[in-house]
Amino acid sequence: METQTKIDISDAEWEVMRVAWTLGNVTSSQMSSIMAEKMGWKTATVKTLLGRLIKKGALRAEKNGRAFTYYPTVQEQPSMDEAVNTLFSHLCQMRVGQTLTDVVKNLTLSQQDIAEMQRVLTEKAKTAPAMVDCDCVPGENC
Repeated sequence: METQTKIDISDAEWEVMRVAWTLGNVTSSQMSSIMAEKMGWKTATVKTLLGRLIKKGALRAEKNGRAFTYYPTVQEQPSMDEAVNTLFSHLCQMRVGQTLTDVVKNLTLSQQDIAEMQRVLTEKAKTAPAMVDCDCVPGENC
């Protein structure tokens, strides 16, 4: 699997990638069956999304007889990290902390996840500024 992490994919394509990452490889019929159950999608929709993901370099296909098997070409965690970092780079940096707080409130997290976040926040607090400046308009405050 490549180390490329920058993939610009749609919400629907993320759903397909989640299945590919979870299974490691998946046939078109397996993907169609899973997406029909999970999302109510028709086979044609799934094939279109698989084709787009191949063009974008997120999946590769191998022909096995009459069927194709799809393999992720990008790793899941780095891809998710890149997508989140891209999203947060578009937000007002002054409001990112509150946005993260709201996100955390609404997520189900494991005890291990919470402990790791607490560790990271404790370390980050040592060098954090008292306030983060707005970066929306140069020379202006939000």
